[in-house]
Amino acid sequence: MTNPFKFTRPTRIALAVAGSLVTTAAFAQESKPALMPVVEVVGAAEGGYVEKASVSVMKTDTLLRDTPQSVTVITRQLMNDQAMQSIADAIRYVPGIVTAQGEGNRDTAVFRGNSSTSDFYIDGIRDDVQYYRDFYNIESVEAIKGANAMIFGRGGSGGVINRVSKQAGWAPVREATASVGSHGHKRAAVDVGGTMSANVAVRVNAMAEQSDSYRNGVQLERQGINPTMTLRAGKNTSVSLAYEHFRDDRIADRGVPSFNGRPYNADASTFFGNAELSPTGVRVNAFSAYVEHDFGNSLVLRNRTRVANYDKFYQNVYANGAVNASTGRLAVGAYYDATERTNSFNQTDLTFSISTGSVAHKFATGVEFGRQETDNIRRAGVFAANASVPATNPVYTGGVSFPTATTSNYSVANVASLYVQDQIVFSPQWQAVAGLRYDRFSVDFNNRLATSNAAFEVTDTPVSPRAGLIYKPVEAMSLYASYSRAYVPRAGDQLTSLTASNRAFDPEKFDNVEVGMKWDVTPALSASAAIYQLDRTNVVVPGAVAGTSVLVDGQTTKGVELDMSGQVTPAWSVMGGYAYQDAELTANQSATERSGAKLAMVPKHTFSLWNRYNINEQLGAALGVVYRDSLYTSTSNTVTLPSFTRVDGAVYYRLSKQYRLQLNVENLLDKTYWASAHNDNNITPGAPRSVKLALFASF
Repeated sequence: MTNPFKFTRPTRIALAVAGSLVTTAAFAQESKPALMPVVEVVGAAEGGYVEKASVSVMKTDTLLRDTPQSVTVITRQLMNDQAMQSIADAIRYVPGIVTAQGEGNRDTAVFRGNSSTSDFYIDGIRDDVQYYRDFYNIESVEAIKGANAMIFGRGGSGGVINRVSKQAGWAPVREATASVGSHGHKRAAVDVGGTMSANVAVRVNAMAEQSDSYRNGVQLERQGINPTMTLRAGKNTSVSLAYEHFRDDRIADRGVPSFNGRPYNADASTFFGNAELSPTGVRVNAFSAYVEHDFGNSLVLRNRTRVANYDKFYQNVYANGAVNASTGRLAVGAYYDATERTNSFNQTDLTFSISTGSVAHKFATGVEFGRQETDNIRRAGVFAANASVPATNPVYTGGVSFPTATTSNYSVANVASLYVQDQIVFSPQWQAVAGLRYDRFSVDFNNRLATSNAAFEVTDTPVSPRAGLIYKPVEAMSLYASYSRAYVPRAGDQLTSLTASNRAFDPEKFDNVEVGMKWDVTPALSASAAIYQLDRTNVVVPGAVAGTSVLVDGQTTKGVELDMSGQVTPAWSVMGGYAYQDAELTANQSATERSGAKLAMVPKHTFSLWNRYNINEQLGAALGVVYRDSLYTSTSNTVTLPSFTRVDGAVYYRLSKQYRLQLNVENLLDKTYWASAHNDNNITPGAPRSVKLALFASF
């Protein structure tokens, strides 16, 4: 029988002397029961699908049940069971978030109607360059929905995705995985770590993959290595150090064009443009250091530093328009884009608890400093021959060169932030959260191609509030209402969108109002529900006079999210959710983007449910269903992706204590569908039935 109480990482258990109860007042006064000696759990049982707490969402170790915000956590066990390797894999079962195509070269998530290529974090620190992330060194993934500037700073307009990395601990880890599968898939990974001495632990995660694709000419090759070390630097101080080198090389695949308002009907394998001339790659080198010191009496100091260098490029020869109904041809476009960025961030948090009478307060205060140096250039493609191809044979075989830069920017962004948050416990039934963040975000921008106004500096000083009220009718359930605000400066997602004409405008503003319920149905099963409205304002649009711009109230998203994860029975684990989204423009934004138009890549209804059932101690099976409603590929609302239902499955077999086999089948019924889009004419076909066979070894 599977144990519903599982440890997913090394755990310290403190046993309190019987007869001592910690009440609200006791928490406020920080009175502590006598403790037995600490027991180290050196083995880690197989994890489950439910996570009870998070440090990232509130900057304090807080139960998700007591967090007034919609949060979905993808655990390591769920990643393993579904053979997840990417952000897109994780999003598939998260209500309220949809994957966009990202031009075939980057992760792109649409959070409650807001598309972002930068709202990605690792251990609470920005990881915002455009590339495809891998999960080989990740313990869990947190999808934190709504405006999140109070905790994460600029951006976080509709939500963020935070990856929690694997860390070195004193529990031994000896694991290796090898998998093969459809479309030439080959992958191997290792996770090895443990004790070097009483005060030093190390861990190394490494991965290599080489795979082809169901798309003609598309392939990928990636490798990563991530050594970590944890030091006990005294009785109450710990230090964690990590370095990661990651590289990803693949073909940028921008899918198929449209025809008469729908994706062009071609075989799923057909590449439009030229795959050989569409390489993309990234090199990431990142160092991080984390220091935590417990002063006692609830006073804890945490400092985290991350310095990361990203070298990213992509080139593509792609479908650059719809199929012409009279000629049966389509235009081909091409460009080259290269970005080098160095991020340096340092966060210092001080958390402590105090009491004012019978009211308990848990404060999180902190400062963040950052510097982002970005060098970006884009070159237009020049074709040697007619840049169009017949839709029936859409591979462009002529020459192409990239002699002319269309944009060339160098920018330095400096960030200084101050924040404070108070989690207030009035009684066992009533809690509140109130927080405020001040950011000073300055960008020194240099447009190398401009003949005037080439260099300028812009400074924004937004203040981001957060407030929430929680009522707990019983300990296992909370009802909440919350409000939060976020900003996106004019430099944009990738700090390259600043111009002499838009620099004077205030940042875009995002306001999220949400009410919801969270319920720990059992210790191993959690459910939640949320109703929200997210409004986007301060959107720049062309003015009535040629050459001018004005600000308008841009868009609104209203929605409902239902979420469930954990164990229904000791043998049956589930993860799933439902989302309803009604997202539209609230003002005219161009001649083709009119008020009332539906937002791009926002389905009205989505549903997902993954079930794993352990038949006995050796054999298990899983079945998953994903439904996505029809949606528009842009706010022009002229091209529609039809709805679809996709079924996935898996079989698990334990050969021995050390070895187990896993077979995953994606798109079990071989459904034809359209997975994502970047615009009206870059649409990705869904993959046909695909199989992966993996061998897991522990030693």
